[in-house]
Amino acid sequence: MDPSQDINLNSPNKGLGVDHSDSLAEVPVEGAVGNSVNPLPPGLTEEEAEELRTELMKVEEEINTLRQVLSAKERHAAELKRKLGLSPLNELRQNITKSWQDVQTSNAYLSASATLDDITHSEAYKKTQETLSQAGQKTSAALTTVGSAITRRLGDMRNSATFKSFEDKMGNLKYKVVGTKGNGDVSSPTDTTPTQENPPF
Repeated sequence: MDPSQDINLNSPNKGLGVDHSDSLAEVPVEGAVGNSVNPLPPGLTEEEAEELRTELMKVEEEINTLRQVLSAKERHAAELKRKLGLSPLNELRQNITKSWQDVQTSNAYLSASATLDDITHSEAYKKTQETLSQAGQKTSAALTTVGSAITRRLGDMRNSATFKSFEDKMGNLKYKVVGTKGNGDVSSPTDTTPTQENPPF
């Protein structure tokens, strides 16, 4: 079947090369002749019912034809997209880009943008911004003061007698472990082992 050929919708079987008369004959039609279970609706003659049945069969044939044409067109479109290198991911990306452009040009987005612009130029916003800026400066100054106080306190603690005593003890321990490396006495790396007389601990 060539999907590019024209199909006359008034004659649904032309151009398709498919005969659907068998499949349509199996479809039960309400109110069919010989069906005593479904009597004719009141006010409808047998001739009118037969005309409606015939028209219903034509409409159903057209629906089936249109479904087949649509399916053929969808396959043809998919083939064309494949040849053009268009993937579903590219289509999704294009749809998202187009949707975002539509959002940016929408009245709601433009009015919200204008409202935000108005807010940033308002007096309340400017006052809030100044207040936050001043609070940040005060916080920074307070942290600097606290840092200076801690540094000063650590300096005072280092100059205290307790720290000096601790530092002397650590120096003595280092001397016992490492030995002397100053005052012209050079010791080799192998001489760093402590003597057995004075174990480090």
